[in-house]
Amino acid sequence: MSSPVNLKKFRKAKARADDTTRAEANAVKFGRTKAEKEVQEAHRKAHAYRLEQHKREP
Repeated sequence: MSSPVNLKKFRKAKARADDTTRAEANAVKFGRTKAEKEVQEAHRKAHAYRLEQHKREP
């Protein structure tokens, strides 16, 4: 005979696996690496600085 299976543990393990899979899919779909975020922030700051330099005083 086989040993009894704890269904509660089985369901929780399956839910954890599903959550991990969903999280990985979302990271690929929406996520950016820290380096990408830093590069984009640097570009944004440089652009804002250039725009500020071209403003004319009234």
